[in-house]
Amino acid sequence: MTARPEAAYARLSRALREDILRGRYDGDTRLPTEAELAAKHKVSRQTVRRAFHDLVSEGLVRRIPGRGTYVAKRSGEYLRQFGSVEDLLALSEDTELVVLSPLRRLVDVEAAGRLRLSTDAVYRTSFRRVHQDEPFCLTTVWLPPDIGERLADLPELRETGAVSDATVIGLIDKHATRPIAEAEQSITAVAASDTVSEQLGCSPNEPLLRVDRMYLDTEGVPVELAVSYFHPEHYSYRVRLRRSSA
Repeated sequence: MTARPEAAYARLSRALREDILRGRYDGDTRLPTEAELAAKHKVSRQTVRRAFHDLVSEGLVRRIPGRGTYVAKRSGEYLRQFGSVEDLLALSEDTELVVLSPLRRLVDVEAAGRLRLSTDAVYRTSFRRVHQDEPFCLTTVWLPPDIGERLADLPELRETGAVSDATVIGLIDKHATRPIAEAEQSITAVAASDTVSEQLGCSPNEPLLRVDRMYLDTEGVPVELAVSYFHPEHYSYRVRLRRSSA
């Protein structure tokens, strides 16, 4: 089945969203007018209005009648909308990965079982993700041996303290034989352990979001298990839900 092309308003809202998240427009900065954006992107003003509507609903911009559209002030939390694997890949655009534990081969029966492996051997790494020098996420990743072997010598993951704008799924997409096609996700509320609280700068037992993601390639084979803990004071998670066209 051929995927439908992305709608013009969605492309525009994505472009504006990335500009805002990368800091091109500071808080309370007026965005270009509908006419300016329509001319620049060769779309109708109705398309621009639809894109603005999406950004308003996400809390990224606010519209003031007679004055224009402005970037909404934010309280320092990291805000990003996730609705596709591409959105997860885009984390590299405005955050940094700081390695805490380099990618190494080890035995982990539970992780191997979740990855549906016939062996107990996996590769594991852990890292913090930072936005504007503020850590907001602590992640541990487990990889099947064939994937781990391809990534083990990459400078982004091989040394403690390494800093890059990489994502593990981006590295898998680049170096594996088949690209990532989908992700299975579960979200729960948990209390911060001593280890997690130390890395995220929060208090022990403080409520956190735990997000488990299993990434699968185009043949449905698991290629990465990631378990992340997010600090709610520095992170906001939003997902857009659409009705099926069927």
